[in-house]
Amino acid sequence: MTDKPTVLFVCVHNAGRSQMAAGYLRALAGDDVEVLSAGSEPKDQINPVAVQAMAEEGIDIAGQAPKILTVDAVRESDVVITMGCGDACPIFPGKRYEDWELDDPAGQGIDAVRPIRDEIRRRVEALIAEVRSGG
Repeated sequence: MTDKPTVLFVCVHNAGRSQMAAGYLRALAGDDVEVLSAGSEPKDQINPVAVQAMAEEGIDIAGQAPKILTVDAVRESDVVITMGCGDACPIFPGKRYEDWELDDPAGQGIDAVRPIRDEIRRRVEALIAEVRSGG
């Protein structure tokens, strides 16, 4: 066990929003936070437009792969951030849950994905401040 908090990002396909959020959290929080991401119905690869949008920020998520959401991943996490996965995420007492309503970047071009990426960054920066302050 470590003292650092674990944050799990969950979206349906684990190919866009949750991967971008995880990429930002890894890049901005460094080793202060353990980062997980998963999907209730994961795709076979990351959305290439999400990869491109993050590359513009200097963050490489191309090596990540969509993963299936497991009960263990939720159990291991201190904070669970869902992004449109609805009731697929198991609920455990004592965990902090947030639902971030964000447009799905699937099938959208880079000009539509950039604002989604920027909103994810804003929310991740706020999350880091809360986690570091013990909130």
